[in-house]
Amino acid sequence: MEKQNSEQMIIVGLTGNVGTGKSTVTNFFRELGAYTIDWDELARKVTRPHSKAWKEIVDYFARDILNDDLTVDRQKLADVVFSDKTKLTKLNQIVHPEVFKEDERITNEIRRHDPDALIIKDIPLLFELTHPIVLDKIVVVSASEQTQLRRLEQKGMSREDAQNRMKSQLPLRKKIKSADFVIDNDGPPEETKRRVEEIYSLLSKERKQTRQRVSEIFRENRPSAS
Repeated sequence: MEKQNSEQMIIVGLTGNVGTGKSTVTNFFRELGAYTIDWDELARKVTRPHSKAWKEIVDYFARDILNDDLTVDRQKLADVVFSDKTKLTKLNQIVHPEVFKEDERITNEIRRHDPDALIIKDIPLLFELTHPIVLDKIVVVSASEQTQLRRLEQKGMSREDAQNRMKSQLPLRKKIKSADFVIDNDGPPEETKRRVEEIYSLLSKERKQTRQRVSEIFRENRPSAS
C-alpha cells in the first residue's frame, strides 16, 4: 500500500473487518458529496458469467459454486474459502487484479470530469492487498467483536461462519495503528454520522488547501508580462 497522490484529488481508503459497518459509513460519505467506489461491487462485476475471473474461478473451484443462472454463488464460495486459507489466497489472486483494473478505470473517469474530487474507496481487504495502491488517507471503521458477531448473525450467518470470516482477516487493532482516522461504529447511527461529517470536513479543508498551494505555485512560475 502506498500513500500520497500528487494531484488535487483526494483518495481515501476506507476499511474495517466484517460486521463493522463499512457500507453504512460509505453511504454517509456519499450523502455528503464524496464519490464512492465499493470494491465488493467491483468484485461482483468482474466475476460475471464468462468473464476472465469467472472462468478462472470455475476452473479452480469447479461448477459446484455456481447458481443455475451461472452466476457465482457467493455463499457457497465463502463457505469454501473462509475455512481454507490457501483457497482464500487463490480466490484473491484471481479476483484482485481484475478489481484493480476496474477501480483504475473508474478513478480515471472521475479524474477527467472532476479533478478536485474526494473519492472514498471501500476496500474490505485493504491491508491484505499484495498490489500497491495509491491513497492519501486511510479510514478504519471499528466495532467490538460482539457487535460484529451480532450483525453477521442478523444477516443469517451462523456463529461458526461468522467467526471463521473474522479470523481470516487481520485484527482490527493492527489496522487502527495505520489509520489516519478511526470511526467507532459500535454506537447509534447518529454518532457514526457525526464522526463521518467531522472527517469529511477535515478532508474538504485539506483539499481546499491543496488547491490554494497549486494556485500559488502557478502564480509564482507564471512568466511575467514583458
